[in-house]
Amino acid sequence: MCLAVPGQILSIEHADDLLLRAGRVSFSGIVKEINLAYVPEAQLGDYVIVHAGFALSVLDEDEALKTLEAIAALDAAE
Repeated sequence: MCLAVPGQILSIEHADDLLLRAGRVSFSGIVKEINLAYVPEAQLGDYVIVHAGFALSVLDEDEALKTLEAIAALDAAE
């Protein structure tokens, strides 16, 4: 099963080089370095959908928070 999850961009590195563009992204407090090459429009504080270490799209904050709440509810149900 493949799963893409929303995370919030905390920092951006190599912003001037599209192929090397990366950032620190928080997933409910767990921070990972993510490749941002596919979302050149993403800015600090934006939420992005991430799969396998790559941000695939920018997501509005309300939608991101709803998804994170649903994931937390699934985790609590286990």
